[in-house]
Amino acid sequence: MTFSSTNTVSTSKGPDPQASIAAERAAAKFNPEEMHYFLEGSKERAESNKDMIQQMERDPILAADSKYYDLTKDEQRELTAVRINRLARYIETENFEDFNRRLSLVGVFDPQLSTRVGVNLGLFLSCIRGNGTFEQLNYWALTKETAYLKGLYGCFGMTELAHGSNVAGLETTATFDVETDEFVINTPHIGATKWWIGGAAHSATHCAVYARLIVKGEDYGVKTFVVPLRDSNHELNPGVVVGDIGAKMGRDGIDNGWIQFSNVRVPRFFMLQKFCKVSREGDVILPPLEQLAYSALLGGRVMMVLDSFRTSARFSTIALRYAIGRRQFKSESGNGDGLETQLLDYPLHQRRLLPFLALSYVISSGALKLERTIEETLNDLDSAVEADDMGGIMKSIEAMKSLFIDSGSLKSTCTWLTADVIDQTRQSCGGHGYSSYNGFGKAYNDWVVQCTWEGDNSVLALSIGKPIVKHILAVLEHDKKVKGSVSFLSDTKQFLNTEPVLKTEDDLKDLRKVLRAIEVAIIRIGVQATKVLKANNGSFDSIGAESLAISKLKAHHYLLEEFLRRIDELDNQSLKPFLITMGQLYTASIVLDKFAGEFLTYSVLPTELASYNSGTYIPELCKKVRPDVVALTDSFQQSDMMINSAIGNYDGNIYENYFKTVKDNNPPFNTKAPYSEALEAMLNRGSKDARERSEKSGEAAKILSK
Repeated sequence: MTFSSTNTVSTSKGPDPQASIAAERAAAKFNPEEMHYFLEGSKERAESNKDMIQQMERDPILAADSKYYDLTKDEQRELTAVRINRLARYIETENFEDFNRRLSLVGVFDPQLSTRVGVNLGLFLSCIRGNGTFEQLNYWALTKETAYLKGLYGCFGMTELAHGSNVAGLETTATFDVETDEFVINTPHIGATKWWIGGAAHSATHCAVYARLIVKGEDYGVKTFVVPLRDSNHELNPGVVVGDIGAKMGRDGIDNGWIQFSNVRVPRFFMLQKFCKVSREGDVILPPLEQLAYSALLGGRVMMVLDSFRTSARFSTIALRYAIGRRQFKSESGNGDGLETQLLDYPLHQRRLLPFLALSYVISSGALKLERTIEETLNDLDSAVEADDMGGIMKSIEAMKSLFIDSGSLKSTCTWLTADVIDQTRQSCGGHGYSSYNGFGKAYNDWVVQCTWEGDNSVLALSIGKPIVKHILAVLEHDKKVKGSVSFLSDTKQFLNTEPVLKTEDDLKDLRKVLRAIEVAIIRIGVQATKVLKANNGSFDSIGAESLAISKLKAHHYLLEEFLRRIDELDNQSLKPFLITMGQLYTASIVLDKFAGEFLTYSVLPTELASYNSGTYIPELCKKVRPDVVALTDSFQQSDMMINSAIGNYDGNIYENYFKTVKDNNPPFNTKAPYSEALEAMLNRGSKDARERSEKSGEAAKILSK
């Protein structure tokens, strides 16, 4: 008999996945910590994140473990509330920027916790920041201590039962009563019931309500109002009715609810009046750009792109560690050691998983840029408003228009891709991927709402395609010079031909040329969209398919452009070759291969090169990346607590870890189920004849037939 490293008695040598991972880790060609600094934007930020992770994995309330996967809906909600209470202590010790990063990290291992807190700190307060005056923000956020998870707790009342994506069509009303200087908030019919409102069912004391502004009988469209829901005893205010919308596909730790208002009166100054103002006499000043009312959503989109990076990294790590430790069959080539083949040595498995690893690397840079850009733009806008600088306000509004395009395309594309990452990595782990204890199931159910909330992905794509196609029309008809992140559209007339951008195998390796190819693809698809538009009397509904492709490619353009900029500025030259290879695998597989139809249709690359890319280049890149997989995944620096997957631990001891988790959560001495009576009744039932009292037997027949 032999003893394994965990003292399990074995009668023969069993599988040793630990050894496989340890050997590959020892062969690392670069320092994962230094690569981690690149992924997180800086050494300072990376080390600060690790400090936060250490705090949380040692915190008995916040730390995740496998028991998380067995909780009921009620238990999830209770645990989430307890954890929010605990997080409230952390926010008292760090600034808001650091706490937002803490929430980003929490989102990896407990997304429902980060969301339930984020509804208050992100959506509620962001709505006030985006639409309220400086004094209103200061009052609701700081004086009332909402920003410290204290005093008040806010929710975000945009979505209604009959309206989601069409925010301009919301039907809750806020009618100004000139006599009392109040707004009357009302739910006119069931379709206007606020729905899916995170925090409404149990937590929130106040709601940032999106409602139609009605003054002197005139409808001024949807504006924002702070409406108290509960008093200091946490009792509902008169005229306010809330309910729990019940179990969801995922994130049951969030108390999503519905709200109906029956002529609830709030003071006029509870309307958020940074841009839209209503005077005591009922005079209305409208904002310079109506979309400014939706700026609260931008912060959420930043978080979702950052979540996409961290979540893709988490599940790529789990699946790749498993694929290195797990052996199955013996490959035709064989390695002569008599062992079965590591899953990741199969070319098909490499092609299935390694592009997701590359995707995670590229998203990281784009997420960090978006985070920085939005904060700078909102700060500039706030400063311009405070100084009553109309020139500065208009400049910020132009920047906001670019942000709506960038954040919308990134949010939709990255959340879609991450949903695919979770599902495909689960499938790649075979039956063990289906176990709750390995994290995939709950994560997928928790994740996919990201494709719907704060802008349904398909609807967002339409809203991205529309301004881009309008820019192209303006270039074609008026020689307009386009600014911002789509400035490349100014070159539209250069690419009205069918000349390929990528012509040779070397062109595929040149990431700058691939970036240009993406630009040309967007331009040519956009030009085609203008033709469809004109053929359909200017109806933008007619170019839905083109808009969807444009939106996705615009996101990839943003990600690749920033990834290349970050590589150019990187001081650590030793990391550059590995990062360039990641970029090449990303562009070859996630962009060129996935969008081969568009690149071929619009002659951005020839058929032979598309065939080479798919059949030769991608497999070559996968083979090149294969030896560095452990170091590349270690570079994410996600601890075992964050990963929370029995088959994805750092030590690679897959079977021991998984078996222990299963036994700990399902003690083997519980061999008789609570419902055993039903099973015993089935198995131990008497014969059919006996249960019928032998009334149909031959002997009974003789007696009864006389």
